[in-house]
Amino acid sequence: MPTVALTSSEPATLAADALVIGAVSVDGVATLVRDHGLPRKAATHISSGLQTLGATGKAEEVTGFVAVPGVKAKRVLVVGLGKGTPATAPTSPEVLRRAAGAVTRTLSKKAAVALALPTTSAEAVAAVAEGAYAGSYAIRKLTAKDPAEPKVERIEVVTSLSDAALAKRVEVLGAARAWAQDLVNTPPNLLFPQSFAEQVTEKVAETKAKVTVEVLDEKALAKGGFGGILAVGQGSSRKPRLVTMTYKPRGAKASVGLVGKGITFDSGGLCIKPPTGMVTMKCDMAGAAAVAATVIAAAQLKLPVAVTGYLCLAENMPSAEAYRPSDVVTMRGGKTVEVLNTDAEGRMVMADGLALASESHPDAIIDIATLTGAQMIALGNRVAAVMANEDSLRELIAAMGTEAGEPMWPMPLPEDLRATLDTPNADIAHKGDQFGGMLTAGIFLSEFIGAPKSGKDDERIPWAHVDIAGPAWNDKAPWGHTPKGATGFGVAGLLSVLESYA
Repeated sequence: MPTVALTSSEPATLAADALVIGAVSVDGVATLVRDHGLPRKAATHISSGLQTLGATGKAEEVTGFVAVPGVKAKRVLVVGLGKGTPATAPTSPEVLRRAAGAVTRTLSKKAAVALALPTTSAEAVAAVAEGAYAGSYAIRKLTAKDPAEPKVERIEVVTSLSDAALAKRVEVLGAARAWAQDLVNTPPNLLFPQSFAEQVTEKVAETKAKVTVEVLDEKALAKGGFGGILAVGQGSSRKPRLVTMTYKPRGAKASVGLVGKGITFDSGGLCIKPPTGMVTMKCDMAGAAAVAATVIAAAQLKLPVAVTGYLCLAENMPSAEAYRPSDVVTMRGGKTVEVLNTDAEGRMVMADGLALASESHPDAIIDIATLTGAQMIALGNRVAAVMANEDSLRELIAAMGTEAGEPMWPMPLPEDLRATLDTPNADIAHKGDQFGGMLTAGIFLSEFIGAPKSGKDDERIPWAHVDIAGPAWNDKAPWGHTPKGATGFGVAGLLSVLESYA
């Protein structure tokens, strides 16, 4: 994993494989930002080269130069920041995060990179470092002949700021997100409920995080009344698991429960998906991966917040033992649910997890899941949806996620849609009609949130649901700091929310 450091050295003196500076687009022509920090001779050389090559300075455009006079680095990479002027370059954290990631995506073979982009705040410095780290991610190649090597070994950000804690946080966040990506990218024949649980236990030991791990197998799930997880997983030879990860520091200022959907492969069950719909279904455990990574990151950073992660793990497969449409399932806590479509399995496992999380009466519960195709129809592939039973929590998560580089949009839970979940056969149906599918899924989950410890029976623990069906997986070309495949979406946002509680 890359190391991260801040340096106040002159950019031209840094012995790096690549030195990164910024350019803006002025009338369609790439123009170096004013405070690039290079000697005049070097700047003139690069400016001339940009013009010769026809560089435009558009956002995330990368142009490379070697043997730049007066510069110690082997290469100088100029990254576009978009329209602006040399004195007023776009410098929002998100612009810088994407620019840095666009550069490191082009590197290979354990490079050392120094970034001298225009930063005017700690948030901007962090964004540059986070983007560079995220862009350096490489999928682990499953071959002994040519295993993947990290693209970047060392990241230095040029700044007058001296903040060891900032660099440490970037390293912890970057490593956590990369592990979540590794989990999601793992083929489903290698990652299934039991092996997922084992990887969590191994990662906790490897990082020496003060996290306690408990794994419930199918017998313990049956004894505990986890009907939703058992129903979804009963069609597979690889039986379900529920993993609880507990980080409980002394003097914690708050307690938060995180619940993650962990469907290690989703065939749709008896309501089977078309073949093309299954191709990316190894990513249906991205919510659980994000939760696992976030809990470990919180422990490594020693946040004064108690965090418990609940990973709801199952494989949804068709077989003679699979659950069926019209089955009525008794969930954790006793509520009965009529199943209408076995491909709407995520809400079944999540409901059990939310009921369990409620029993500890935390200050807030946040669940994250690749839950509905309706989320992608509403918000596309880059923006997550946030629903909640408390307006302030919904707005907090949407804001913190977006600021962390994970765009989220607040969505409602309309009361009139609750009637679409009515059924004469059980307490609730697990699916509504064809309209508002993302919202009715959220309404269904809300039914499993318990009362706060000191509250009245009609009160509920503050809860939010984050639907990441679109942004958890990128099946198109890489962009900014986002690679093709697993994105690790959710780790940065959840960590920021936990920090806000601290």
